[in-house]
Amino acid sequence: MDKIPLSHARKVLARAKLRSKPRSGALRRDFRADVTASLVVFLIAVPLSVGIAVASGVPVELGLVTGVVGGLLTGLLPGSSLQVSGPAAGLTVLVYEAVREFGLPALGVLVLTAGLLQIVMGLLRLGRWFRAISVAVVQGMLAGIGLVLMAGQIYAMADMRPPAGGPAKLAGIPDLIIETLIETNSLIAAAVGTGTIAVLVLWPRWRLGARFVPAPLAAVVLATGVVAGMSLPVDRIEVNGLLDAIQPPGSADFARLGEMSVLGTVLAFALIASAETLFSAAAVDRLHEGPRTDYNKELIAQGAGNTVCGALGALPMTAVIVRSAANVQAGARTKASRVLHGAWLLIFVTLVPWALEIIPVAALAGVLMHAGWKLLPVRDLGRLWREHRGEAVVLVVTTGAIVGTNLFEGVVIGLLMAVAKAAWESSHVHVETQTTQDGTVRVRVLGNANFLRLPRILDELEAALPRPGPGDGPRVELDLSGLRHMDHACRSALTAWAERNAGSRGPVATGRAPGSPPHAGSGPWSGQPAP
Repeated sequence: MDKIPLSHARKVLARAKLRSKPRSGALRRDFRADVTASLVVFLIAVPLSVGIAVASGVPVELGLVTGVVGGLLTGLLPGSSLQVSGPAAGLTVLVYEAVREFGLPALGVLVLTAGLLQIVMGLLRLGRWFRAISVAVVQGMLAGIGLVLMAGQIYAMADMRPPAGGPAKLAGIPDLIIETLIETNSLIAAAVGTGTIAVLVLWPRWRLGARFVPAPLAAVVLATGVVAGMSLPVDRIEVNGLLDAIQPPGSADFARLGEMSVLGTVLAFALIASAETLFSAAAVDRLHEGPRTDYNKELIAQGAGNTVCGALGALPMTAVIVRSAANVQAGARTKASRVLHGAWLLIFVTLVPWALEIIPVAALAGVLMHAGWKLLPVRDLGRLWREHRGEAVVLVVTTGAIVGTNLFEGVVIGLLMAVAKAAWESSHVHVETQTTQDGTVRVRVLGNANFLRLPRILDELEAALPRPGPGDGPRVELDLSGLRHMDHACRSALTAWAERNAGSRGPVATGRAPGSPPHAGSGPWSGQPAP
């Protein structure tokens, strides 16, 4: 065995030390950046988690519990490196309706089962299929959620309880305005909520302040300070304690999984939470240069988080674009930032829950009103109408269906609209007609022929043929070789058309259509393409 000179060995060790120093220094820099980013996300998460819990009709502690699980558990699992999970405004409407219909104890079963379904979808590698959902449907879903959320929170801004259902909330707004103007306490609460929205809009324009204090935290702190300083008669958050708020589901709650309405809500939880998470992941990936999201692993991570949230009776979680974007913009380098944000939430809800009791409900309603407004694709709708009117129609119909019915049925209607639109647009067909010197009429059909375009095809065929005079009509050549696709309905209708015109206008020669035999034959499908 050859011996290594001592001088050479020393040089190798020295180079190794030089290489290791920058690595340890980089780790320290990354950790400092992650700590700073985690504090920023924590300050954003507190008011949003509390506000979403209040809007969902559950104890405020449950919103913070979901944030803790999203940080400490989902944040540790593989999938996305910088995306932050927690309670989201996108599920507020669905959770509120579920709690109202099935009761708070059943919420844990719904969330837990939805989490298990997400894990199964991730293991089956279905994550990439969520990317096939029409963007117009997703935007319409978020817009419908935003409208229903705003319609409910406008009542909370006046310290009043909203009626059930989107149409009832919208219809009751005129009476709400009148009652608010009459009752002094409601008018004061509305002023607090309006002031909170004003701070949310104006605070980011003060760059120095926005750099150190997130707008939601600044708005809630200022509103709380004004209410406390002036002793205003407005409703405040009720805190029952963390241990009292956590209610794991019991056997009676699991027995309700046999109800079709419960299973439908579970499916809605799983699909909407997954879609919102994966669309958020695609948006966050565009904000940084780090590792890209593995959609299947992210589904499994979200499912694991929701399973634990359900076992604790807490709110469902999704990836939240507001916190995720703030995490990236604050300089986060690794997943440590989202794990630390969960640790800060746990410390807060354990040691200082009393701090929540001084927050006015109207201030949190103002935060959610602003969040609901940001869900509306105001700018995108105008661009879609100019460039892709069909997409704009799908967006508007999805939004209206959600407001008029409920979230699950509205999304299903939007998906059906998107499928119908895709089928209609993919069935472009064109009819060309040419008359030769010997009087033969050549009719050529091009494109994709399905039942949606059948009336147009038949109308254009009839319009293209000259009216027969006395005696035999002109010879007709129907060329279908230019069709890329033809379904059974079109094949049957064109066969009948050819047979009918063979008798009234003379013989009809047809070119071979897609799927017809390549050999020559008799009858309307002769197999001989027109020259």
